[in-house]
Amino acid sequence: MDLSREHARPPGAGAQLALAPVLVAAFALLLAVVTLAVALGSVRLAPMEVWQVVLDHLRGERQGTVADQITWGLRLPRVVLAAVVGGALTTSGVVMQVLVRNPLAEPFLLGVSSGASVGATAVILFGVFGGLGLWAVSAGSILGSVVAMMAVFGLARTRGGLGSTQLILCGVVISALFQSMTSFLIFEGDPQATQGVLFWLLGSFGRANWDQLVVPTCALVVSVTFLVLQRRALNALALGDGVAASVGIDVPRFRRSLFAIASLTAGATVAVAGVVGFVGLVVPHIVRLVVGYDHRRVLPAGVLLGANFMVLADLLARTLVSPQEMPLGVISAFVGAPILLILIRRQPYFYGVSG
Repeated sequence: MDLSREHARPPGAGAQLALAPVLVAAFALLLAVVTLAVALGSVRLAPMEVWQVVLDHLRGERQGTVADQITWGLRLPRVVLAAVVGGALTTSGVVMQVLVRNPLAEPFLLGVSSGASVGATAVILFGVFGGLGLWAVSAGSILGSVVAMMAVFGLARTRGGLGSTQLILCGVVISALFQSMTSFLIFEGDPQATQGVLFWLLGSFGRANWDQLVVPTCALVVSVTFLVLQRRALNALALGDGVAASVGIDVPRFRRSLFAIASLTAGATVAVAGVVGFVGLVVPHIVRLVVGYDHRRVLPAGVLLGANFMVLADLLARTLVSPQEMPLGVISAFVGAPILLILIRRQPYFYGVSG
């Protein structure tokens, strides 16, 4: 069975675009969006100034000018971090939707992000893993996401295996439980730190720096590499456990691997950006409508389109109510919700909505 062709285009789907032009266009758009995001702010810079600073640093030169300090020291690490987080959240969303075969699945639905927020909040308010220094929040976040995933995985297991309905129901329950735990930690924590934690939980890149890029970038590279290598297995699992097993895939083991990947990517993003919803839900659907349902195409396109989405969302968060900053979660939901509604109206076959 050719799983790539089988899974590339469900009945009723529109014509898919060739992958190469989509990737080139998405990368060109990302360069333009990154340039715009770095140039705009309380101090506006010309695009040529931005790229001159970047080229100088790539050559090992540092001018020490105001444009240099703003571009390389403040805005560029924030914009690059936003791009990495957008790609990671989209990848995690793709994995979740394959795992439960449900178009509404995302890291937040299955409790992964809620678990990560508990770990990160414990580090910020109570100094857990304080000995790890810079990596403490990342360690707490990833550990929290892994614990949440293990809880969902364990509770959803039945004699017949892992059912999609059980996964979703257990995920919703675990998500609510971990959200209440986060609220309890905030209630018991230092009142002076509470406001900052609450703003961070709504999503923000306000503390971005170059050092923060290491963990989410590594998580994204590891996740995408593994998933690309397992693309045929992903296509098979998306068609159902029976199809996956019939082509020789160890379904329980592969599901555990996908759970680990989802935990890694979600935990790494929550550690640096807080809780940002809708990206992992909306962007995978947009990608599938553009390039089809074959994961050889979905994964690379998803990383680029997710990066574009997040960089634009962060730009809006910084500039809409300047000099104040809006939480990313507000922007992503405000933009993502209408997009999802439009997709549901135009492609009802995918969402199980009768026409």
